[in-house]
Amino acid sequence: MSPAAVSVENVSKSFRIYHERNQTLKAAVMRRRRSEYEEFWALRDVALEIPEASTFALVGDNGSGKSTLLKCLAKILFPTEGRVVTRGRMAALLEVGSGFHPELSGRDNIYLNGSILGMKRPEIDRKFDDIVGFSGVERFIDQPVKNYSSGMYVRLGFSVAIHVEPEILLVDEVLAVGDAAFQEKCAEKFASFKREGRTVVVVSHALSSLRQMADQAAWLERGVLKETGPAAGVLDRYLDSTHSDVQHDDQGRVRWGTGQARVLDVEVIPEQGRDVLRSGDEAVVRIHFDAAEPIDDPVFGLAIETSEGVYLWASNTRDAGMSIDRISGRGSVDCRLPSLALQPGSFTVQASIVDQTTTHTYDYLREAGRFTVDHGAVRESGGPMALQPRWSGVRASLESA
Repeated sequence: MSPAAVSVENVSKSFRIYHERNQTLKAAVMRRRRSEYEEFWALRDVALEIPEASTFALVGDNGSGKSTLLKCLAKILFPTEGRVVTRGRMAALLEVGSGFHPELSGRDNIYLNGSILGMKRPEIDRKFDDIVGFSGVERFIDQPVKNYSSGMYVRLGFSVAIHVEPEILLVDEVLAVGDAAFQEKCAEKFASFKREGRTVVVVSHALSSLRQMADQAAWLERGVLKETGPAAGVLDRYLDSTHSDVQHDDQGRVRWGTGQARVLDVEVIPEQGRDVLRSGDEAVVRIHFDAAEPIDDPVFGLAIETSEGVYLWASNTRDAGMSIDRISGRGSVDCRLPSLALQPGSFTVQASIVDQTTTHTYDYLREAGRFTVDHGAVRESGGPMALQPRWSGVRASLESA
């Protein structure tokens, strides 16, 4: 394990919820009693360590204490009990437009917010063009930020925060406001931060994004740390908890859905004549199902992950242009892979049956199948994918011409 960038040592945080409050001294004298309140504990005895050079996710339902913990890390709030120890320069983007003055222009707010985050004016001067370029608000940089959209606010605020070049960056849900292109830029920036040995702590409900970027995760439930560990497992178990109809089958596999149709099993079958799956070979992924009642226009879906839970690929019959009129009783559906683009290793398959809108789930079965890939004719240097590149000849450079 890397040394801890942040240590959260048995942190608890309480707030007072007032039922009756004396707003003035006169009110206190007239009512002849103290204000009435109850203690609300937003965090209870939370202890965890966030490793250096990692992307760490905080997940949980609304009101679970994620943002309160993030504010304790940023020292915006101070724990009622326990303490937070941070090692390195920190920057935080916790709310849309935090640190901005609405009447000032984008230009002025870069200097204002940059100074709040600890940058000196010469440093801001040097980085100004990069900040504006990353944010994409060049045309409006001299307009008051009160006229900015929420997306423009976020882009500019995030751009200032990352150009502080912090060792630790704290990011709340605000990144969900940005458009797809900006979110891609943010993901690239997080990746470069990790390569540079920096630490990112992020709160988000976008589990698909967290699955791709986070190394470690902590799951909070009603202010209590329920679980912490490798992100893939923690995110899976948190996602399971959000479904009221989660069940475990007789093999211990997790599933949810209404149950009108069920995935029985998934096979990954080698190409004809082989008894093992090999990189680059053709393969068939076969979903076996049982529909307890006739279902019109079903959509079958598949996803493949590494044994460590890294999400690699997904497809469904609707997106592939395959229309299924109706299913009833037992049957199977095949997904043919012309070339198994996986390196040797162990993998798991997730399978689902949903309606045409993909919002109504008849059945979702985690770890519906497992399979192992061996070496084949395709041999590549590393990683889980086998993309079968085609290298071509070296062209003379201009310098050597």
